[in-house]
Amino acid sequence: MGIRRERNIENLQIYSLLVPVLALIFVFCYIPLYGVLIAFQDYVPGSPFIGPDVTWVGLKYFSRFVHSEYFWRLIRNTLVLSGLNLLFGFTLPILFALLLDQIRRMQFRKFVQTASYLPTFLSTVIVAGMVISFIDVNGIITNVLSLFGLPAMNYRLSKAAFPAIYTVTNVWKSFGFGSILYLSTITSIDPGLYESARMDGANRFQQVIHITLPGIQRIIAINLIMAVGGILGTNSDLILLLYHSATYEVADVIGTYVYRLGIVGGEYSYTAAVGLFMSVIGFALTFTANRISNKLTDYGLW
Repeated sequence: MGIRRERNIENLQIYSLLVPVLALIFVFCYIPLYGVLIAFQDYVPGSPFIGPDVTWVGLKYFSRFVHSEYFWRLIRNTLVLSGLNLLFGFTLPILFALLLDQIRRMQFRKFVQTASYLPTFLSTVIVAGMVISFIDVNGIITNVLSLFGLPAMNYRLSKAAFPAIYTVTNVWKSFGFGSILYLSTITSIDPGLYESARMDGANRFQQVIHITLPGIQRIIAINLIMAVGGILGTNSDLILLLYHSATYEVADVIGTYVYRLGIVGGEYSYTAAVGLFMSVIGFALTFTANRISNKLTDYGLW
């Protein structure tokens, strides 16, 4: 009984560390869900969510969004930009972690690691400002591209260039920090496995394929599930700072649309309905990706 009591006390102390995190999640993630009610009513700022003066409209705003002239454009742009970010932003941290693990000179490895983390700590506003100045008519990147025969122009105003500008900026800012989880998982792999593989004549590439990748398979599966579930949630902050009215046709996504109509335009009920609609689709994508992952890899969120 004494040992069992000590274990219970020890577990209680460990689980108590979750209390502040759970409190923050409850306050900032679950309590605001009460505001979803305005998606089903003609909400006037300052009025109560429930009461005799509330005008309920059912699915009016959901129908308005689906039949909007911007609906398919928003869906297309969101899927294209999120798809590019998923393709490069998901795979590059894995590749970077695998390459970094092969560096044997620790000083050089720490330097590369630190340099890759630095963009993460830069404000999105600063990063966007740097990019805008670099791709201006007289910007550094524009001048370099002109050496290869490309026209000297303000690439921020180019519809064809915006997907690449957004993807490169977003990936550059986050890939270093995104590799931390993979690097920490790689370091937890039993070194004896690599030693045995070397004794059997396996080269570094074979060790990566047969030991390292299977060792981080679970983390890859979980991150992929989360990435697929959030495919409709592009980095709207970065897009708002980078896009221009000339690039709305390819740059306007659901997040920027909600910002313009909700925060700027004051259409709170309509944009709440748009956000709820996309959240439901995101949950369905997460659920589907999790089921597929469980069947193919036996790993999942639940």
